[in-house]
Amino acid sequence: MSRVTLDLPDSLYRQLEAQAQREGVLLDQYLVYALTRRLTVAYAVRAVPEAAVAEQRTQYAALLQSLGQASYEEIEKTLAEREVIEPELGLTAEVVARLQARLADAKQ
Repeated sequence: MSRVTLDLPDSLYRQLEAQAQREGVLLDQYLVYALTRRLTVAYAVRAVPEAAVAEQRTQYAALLQSLGQASYEEIEKTLAEREVIEPELGLTAEVVARLQARLADAKQ
C-alpha cells in the first residue's frame, strides 16, 4: 500500500473528519472511499441522449467536409505517425459486447 501526505485547509479537514465520523469510519478509510467513488464515477458508462448524438454527427460531418479529401499517401503517412497504444487489460471482446448490450438496454 502507498502513502500520500496532504496539506489540507483546516475547514476541509474538519468537514472530512466530521463526514468520516458520521459514516463510522476512520478518516483514512473515508478518504480512500471518497477517492475511489470519484474515480469510479469518471469511468462510468452513461447513455448519451439522441439529440447530443445527432449534434455530434452533424459536427463530425461538417469537420469532414471542411477537411476535404486526402491522398492515399497522406493517409498512409498520418497512420504511420500515429501513437500505437495497447488496449486496457481486461478489455476483451466479451466486455465490449456486454457494454454494448447495456447501452442498448439503456436506450429502451
